Amino acid sequence: MAATEQRLSTTVLVIGTGGAGLRASVELAEAGVDVLAVGKRPKNDAHTSLAAGGINAALATMDPEDSWQQHAADTLKESYLLGDPRTTEIVTRGAARGIDDLERYGMTFAREQDGRISQRFFGAHTFRRTAFAGDYTGLEIQRTLVRRAEQLRIPVLEGVYITRILTHEGAVFGAYGFDLKDGTRYRVHADAVILAAGGHTRIWRRTSSRRDENTGDSFRLAVEAGARLRDPELVQFHPSGIIEPENAAGTLVSEAARGEGGVLRNALGERYMSRYDPERMELSTRDRVALASYTEIKEGRGTEKGGVWLDVSHLPRQTVMDRLPRVYQTLLDLQMLDITRDPIEVAPTAHYSMGGVWVRPEDHSTDVRGLYAIGEASSGLHGANRLGGNSLVELLVYGRITGRAAAAYSESLSAQPRSAAAVAEARAEVDGLLAADGPENVRALQRAVRNTMTEHAGVVRDEEGLRTGLAELAAIEKRMEDVGVHPDIAGFQDLAHAFDLKAAVLAARATLEAALERRETRGCHNRSDYPDMNEELRVNLVWSPATGITRESIPPVPEEIASLIKEVPTDGKLQE
Repeated sequence: MAATEQRLSTTVLVIGTGGAGLRASVELAEAGVDVLAVGKRPKNDAHTSLAAGGINAALATMDPEDSWQQHAADTLKESYLLGDPRTTEIVTRGAARGIDDLERYGMTFAREQDGRISQRFFGAHTFRRTAFAGDYTGLEIQRTLVRRAEQLRIPVLEGVYITRILTHEGAVFGAYGFDLKDGTRYRVHADAVILAAGGHTRIWRRTSSRRDENTGDSFRLAVEAGARLRDPELVQFHPSGIIEPENAAGTLVSEAARGEGGVLRNALGERYMSRYDPERMELSTRDRVALASYTEIKEGRGTEKGGVWLDVSHLPRQTVMDRLPRVYQTLLDLQMLDITRDPIEVAPTAHYSMGGVWVRPEDHSTDVRGLYAIGEASSGLHGANRLGGNSLVELLVYGRITGRAAAAYSESLSAQPRSAAAVAEARAEVDGLLAADGPENVRALQRAVRNTMTEHAGVVRDEEGLRTGLAELAAIEKRMEDVGVHPDIAGFQDLAHAFDLKAAVLAARATLEAALERRETRGCHNRSDYPDMNEELRVNLVWSPATGITRESIPPVPEEIASLIKEVPTDGKLQE
C-alpha cells in the first residue's frame, strides 16, 4: 500500500528546531511571514539545551573598556586566522542586540546586585564578556525561544525527518521527509529553506552529541541540493568526555571541573600536563589539553579502558556541590560515581563542527538560490578553534539576519517553478530504502564509520592514516549497497538510521579529504607528519563531490581589529 503523503505549503521552511532554527522562525513570524519549523527531535530537547557555560557579547557591564572590536580580535586570533573577518564583525557587532532580543522574549540572565547583567571570563577572552544563566545557559535560551515561538503560534512539526531539499534549476522549492512514528510522508513547498540541523560530530565513536543528532544531516542535505562545504576537517575535540557507559560515551565533564582545580593524571599517577604546558597546566587551551591526553593514551600511559583520570576529589565536598552540581549529578546518574571521592575516567571527545556548509557572510545564503544555513550547520566564524561562548551568540545573530534575508528572497520571486521529477526522485529514495532487504545492518555500518573516523581522523592525523580511512570508507560505501531497512512496531527509526548513515558517510569523506589536503598543524587540526603551521594554508578548504577540494582565500582583517590581536593574559584563568 502506498504511504500517506501530506502536502504542506509555507513561505519559509526551517529545518531544525534548536536555537538557530527557532530564532530564525521567530524573526519571520514577527515580520508577519508564513513559516514552518521541522525537527526530528522534540523542540524542548534540541542540542542547544546542552550548552552550559554562557553567551558572549561585549556589553562592557563588568569591564567598561571592552568593545565589539576586541571581541572580534579575540575570535579571529583563536580561529588561527581561518575565521572570516566579515562574518566575525557581523557576529560581534550584533551580539549585544542578540542579548537584547532574548531579554525581550523574557529570558533571565544572572545579574549583579545593582541590576546589570553579570559577565564572567571565558578562556582566551581579553575581558569578561560571557553572560550566563547558571550552568544551564543553552537550556534557558532554548526554553525562551520555544516560549516565544508558542506565543507567535509558529507551527512546529516534531519527529519529522527531512530526507531531501527539493530543487529545480538551482533554486529550492521545498523539502521531502517522513514521520518517525508512523511513516507518513511530508512534501513541503516553500519559497526559501533555512537549514539549521547541526554539525557532524556524531560520526566519531566518542562524542558529546547524543545518538540521533549531529550525524551530518545538514552537510548531506546541502550538498545533495548543490551546495558546498567549508573546512569540514576543523572539528573541536573537548578534553573530557566520559568513557562509560557505552551509550553515553563522550558525554561532557564540564571545563569547569578543571577551572575549579581539577587535575589530570595518567595511569601511572603522573600529573602529565607539566610535560605539555608547565605554566598553565590543566588551565591550558582546550585543543592543547585534548592533544596532551590523546598523546598519553596513545603512548601507553592511559587507563586500561583508554582514558586518563580527571580528579576533583581533593576539593572540599561543598565546593564540588556548589560549583559543579551538574557534573556531580551526571556521574552519579550514569556511573554511580561520587566525584567527591573518586576520579573520573575521561578521554577526548568530538564536540563541535567548526566547519560546515559554505555560506556568504552577509546573509548566510549558499550556492543554491533560496537555501540558507545557520548555526553549527554553517561555517565562517570559528576557523580552527572556537572561542567558548561564541556558538550561542552566532545562532542569535544569524537567526535574525537570515530570517529577514529569506523573507526578502521570497518577496523578490515573481514565480516559483517546481519539479515533479525532483519530488518523484525524493519519493523513490525513501521507497527504495524501505524495500531494501540486504544482509548489511545499518547500525553496524554506522559503527564502522565511527571506528574509522576515531582511528584515522581523531585528535591527531597523518597521511597514512587518512588514506587508510578513505579506503575503509570506500569499503563501507560498497557494503551500503546491501543494507536492510526494517521499520517495526516502534516506528520508522531504522529508516532514519539509514539516512543518518548516508549523511555520516558523506561528512566523513569530506572530512578525510580536507584533512588530507591540510598538510599542517593549526588549532584543532594536528598533523603528526606536518607539525608546523604553513602560511600557504591560511586558506579555507571548500569541498563538494563534483570538485573535490578547492582553496579559498580569506579577506584581510580590518586594521581596527588587527591592531587589537594580541596575547590574552591568562592570570590563572581557564583557557577554553
